[in-house]
Amino acid sequence: MVAAMADVLTLIPMADLLAFLAAGIVLNLTPGADVIFATACGIAGGPRVGAVAGLGVGFGGLFHVGLAAVGVSALIAAHPAALIVLKLAGAGYLLWLAWGSWRAAGRAQAAGAGEIRARLALWRGFVTNALNPKVALFVLAFLPQFTDAARGPVWLQIVVLGALFTLTGTVITAGYGALAGLAGQRLAARMGMMNKVAAGLLFLLALRMAWG
Repeated sequence: MVAAMADVLTLIPMADLLAFLAAGIVLNLTPGADVIFATACGIAGGPRVGAVAGLGVGFGGLFHVGLAAVGVSALIAAHPAALIVLKLAGAGYLLWLAWGSWRAAGRAQAAGAGEIRARLALWRGFVTNALNPKVALFVLAFLPQFTDAARGPVWLQIVVLGALFTLTGTVITAGYGALAGLAGQRLAARMGMMNKVAAGLLFLLALRMAWG
């Protein structure tokens, strides 16, 4: 499988590959739902939690790439009811996270809580991205533009390009989360306020997912 993916990369013209990577980096640098989520996690839990949240978002992106490769995303996109269900589920999950962050405001962090929060951030990042139908639609619209059936199986090209896009996106999103965490650490004495800010960001993200 790895050898096949490497073969696909060698068949993609360098100009096309560079154009794809440049477009992906620009898109990932533009703050979106993934960046907002990682930023909120970083503000509430510190740079490590923010970075891990970005990693979780990346795993969610790979999940959508896999669905696109096997054709599941196309089936979901063809059924508006399924998209609505996913959108509402994702928005509801974010509202639940926002409520939890709001309630956590002012609470002292127990010993070992950092590790627990990092694991939770990883899982929540994955779930948040996996339940975002906009990511599925984006993968379907963006990746196929850089594929060519003459190079080999299109599904394999989608996997390879999707992995590259997710890698750069994960690094960028994790960076946003870590920077937000560093900024939050400087205001550690006001951690209650940081949790409230994180709750507000998650709430706005839920609204954006539900009605965007």
